[in-house]
Order: sequence, then C-alpha cells, then structure tokens
Amino acid sequence: MEAPIERIGVEAFRIPTDAPESDGTLAWSSTTMVLVEASAAGETGIGYSYTGRAAATLIDDLLAGSVTGRDAMDTPACWQAMVDAIRNLGRPGIAATAIAAVDNALWDLKARILALPLADLLGRARDAIPVYGSGGFTSYTDERLAAQLGGWVREGIGAVKMKVGREPGRDVARVEAARHAIGPAAALFVDANGAYGRKSALAFAHDFAGLGVTWFEEPVSSDDLEGLRLVRDRAPPPMEIAAGEYGYDAFYFRRMCESGAVDVLQADATRCLGITGFMRVAALADAFGLPLSSHCAPSIHAHPCCAAPRVRHLEYFHDHVRIERLLFDGALAPVDGMLAPARDRPGFGLTLKRADATRYAL
Repeated sequence: MEAPIERIGVEAFRIPTDAPESDGTLAWSSTTMVLVEASAAGETGIGYSYTGRAAATLIDDLLAGSVTGRDAMDTPACWQAMVDAIRNLGRPGIAATAIAAVDNALWDLKARILALPLADLLGRARDAIPVYGSGGFTSYTDERLAAQLGGWVREGIGAVKMKVGREPGRDVARVEAARHAIGPAAALFVDANGAYGRKSALAFAHDFAGLGVTWFEEPVSSDDLEGLRLVRDRAPPPMEIAAGEYGYDAFYFRRMCESGAVDVLQADATRCLGITGFMRVAALADAFGLPLSSHCAPSIHAHPCCAAPRVRHLEYFHDHVRIERLLFDGALAPVDGMLAPARDRPGFGLTLKRADATRYAL
C-alpha cells in the first residue's frame, strides 16, 4: 500500500492555566500547543507538541515541504527527511519539538489508514500503563496541594508527584503536608526541576527520604550529569533519581545512560523527535537495563508506553490532562490508576473539538 502525503497543516493554541503555576525554576500562566494535521488516503492524522509558537512557523516553512508527497506508510523515511532538513538550524529545542509534532501526526495517520490503535501498530507489551498524578506546584497553598494530591489517591492513583525548590526553607514542610494528605501507603515523588545545588540536593534527599519520598526528579540540572551521578550514588535507598525530560535526541540519552546519572530514564515524545524518537529512547533504556517513564502529554504517551517493554509508568500531568480534555474527544482517563488505549479507536484515538479549540487559537 502506498499513501502519498497530501497535506501537512499546522496550528498553534495557547491555553491559560486554571491558576498561576510555578516549579523550582520557572513560573507560567499558559501553555502553548502546536497541532499538526497530516492527510493521506482519505484519512487525517493529528499530532502535537507542547512547545513555542515558533515551532509552527518552522513546520509551515520547512518541515511540511520535506514530507509532503512521501509515502505515509514510510514513517522512518519521513522522520529522517525532517531531521535532514533542519541540519543547519540545530536539532535540540524548537526544531526537535516541531519534528515531534509532525512525526506524531504521521504515526496517527498511518494507524488510521490501517484502522489500528497506535499501540497495536507499535506492538503491545501490555494492555494498560500505570500513571502517577503530577502537579503540586510551588505556587499552590498547602491546602490546594493537599486537595490535589489527596484527590488523585482517592481516585485510585497510587503515586503522586509535587514540585519543590522555589522556597527551599518550606520544602520539607510542604512534603510533610503532602504525605499527610495522601496517607502512608501512596508513593510520593518530588521534582526540583534542577533548582538545587549538589550539596543542597543531597541534604534534601535525606530529609525527603524520611517522609517516604521514593523518587527525586532533577535534584540538580539535568545538564549536570556528574551532579546527578553524585546524588544517585549517595541518596538513601530506596530513593531513585530520575531525569531526561529535556532530552531532544538519542545522543543526549546515550550520554545520560553512559554516565550512570539516573536510576530511571525519562523521555517526552513531544520533545525527543516524536514517537519515532521515543521508541529509540526505549531501545536505549532496554540496552542499559534502565526503566523508562514518559514525561507529560498523557494522551500521546499511553500508546508507546503500552508498547515499550521497560516503561514503568506515565506522568498524568495536571496541565496537559486539562488541555487534552478541553481540546479532544477521546482523551484517556485512568481507571484504577491505569491508562488503557481504546481498542476501537484508530491512532491516538483523539478527535479535535474544533469549536472548543478555536477560542485558544493564535
């Protein structure tokens, strides 16, 4: 079967948050989604990335032309054509997220042409993937923090993650409030987004471990591989060190694996060159014997996470859950703490709610 790609359309949407949000190193009040529609053989696939508006311009100016006319069945060839096209622009950053949005749309298109859920096209290793609730922003009051994390646990989600690092003097008290809200049985994760120095991160690792924290994400900058390795080696068990959400290509992830910087590798298919890139990271994790966890964008990640054998869980991130429910029919919701891609909906199983999305268009 050949299905020449007839059109690549791109739009950008900016969705305000439902309250001011911040983490250890950044504050924001809106999130931008760049959405791609790819058409061939009477079908239209959709894919997206959480990125900047500039990615839409790059897709329109360069990437669309590099794949239009190519066979939609040949997703690796389309991916390589886009990677080749941005050679002189630099791959990490905006270019990688732009490629990701198109690659995600092309995988959705191929699955729709074949009338298969994307998880089935990739090859399922499991029917559903565990999630952890993610939010707990540093801008939240202790009351809102407790309500959000405790609410997820009451809904059957067995692990939750909160942000730390903006006000280090309050971090231990905030983690104590979170532990009280979720009870002793639920798993508690913290994410510093690189806010701490090496010595501070080690001190907080011991403080947090005393409150039952078992996951410390980006205790130092993910660019500081030596620092991550230091914290990984000296953090009290069973605390695991995780990073990788800012990886844009396989070379980045290989360096992280080779350095022994993390216990758990993270990857984001809206950044690391799409589903194609994510599955390559999954192969690296397999080769190095590391568990893999997806970062954000739950409706994108449910399918590859059910296909990649070493994936441990999926991040059910508050902002993106809200956006995907606003903009799409078919956004998945966890049942007993698990996301299960529908078997009766092709591709990602998503349909854009055009009338609802228009109000957020840029």
